[in-house]
Amino acid sequence: MTCLPQPTSDVRLGLVIDLDTCVGCQACVTACKEWNTGGHMAPLTDYDPYGEAPDGVWFNRVHSYEHTKADGCGETVHFPRSCLHCETPACVTVCPTGASYKRASDGIVLVDEDKCIGCKLCSWACPYGAREFDTDVGVMKKCTLCVDRIYNENLPEADRVPACVASCPTGARHFGDLGDPASPVSQLVAERGGVDLMPELGYRPTNKYLPPRTRKAAAPAPALTATDGVGGLLGWVDRILSR
Repeated sequence: MTCLPQPTSDVRLGLVIDLDTCVGCQACVTACKEWNTGGHMAPLTDYDPYGEAPDGVWFNRVHSYEHTKADGCGETVHFPRSCLHCETPACVTVCPTGASYKRASDGIVLVDEDKCIGCKLCSWACPYGAREFDTDVGVMKKCTLCVDRIYNENLPEADRVPACVASCPTGARHFGDLGDPASPVSQLVAERGGVDLMPELGYRPTNKYLPPRTRKAAAPAPALTATDGVGGLLGWVDRILSR
């Protein structure tokens, strides 16, 4: 089995995902697929993409759930899911060949395809369902945090973020060093009460989720009462425009 390395720095790169502003548009899913199908873990196989049961290898997936709030009102919550790059990842420690490994320099968890024998032990050990088995090549694949992008000095500095972050139209995804308490992502987690996914398991995910904010009750609309002799709808419009 594979041992976890001793960190050589305090850097822990990861994502912070805001469940309050994610609209489930799937832009992050599409951008991830587009970048990585020609990147570090390429190709990402598709199976019967135009048939009745399309499937394939996806590093990022977005699930949508209907949630009933305490006041009885319903809301839709969109939940993006990918590898969380845990501090103590079970997927690494169960690997018999060392194919699954954690980088000591930045905490990113990766797969060495040359060592992977397709035994699927890592996918069984991962409680977050973040591993994807590519049957075409017989190896396990997963989110890389776009390592071939975030360290690419040929790109403008603003573009050295994971593809999912760069493509999010609502700014629901944030990338940075969660090992630095002063970093923007760490401060965001502290301000919004960011949480680990299933912390009771003890794997200490690097990625954090920001819970939806509590909505304030909407102010009641002004009553349609008479004003200066003008009542009904016209009176209401007159009062609104006079503010």
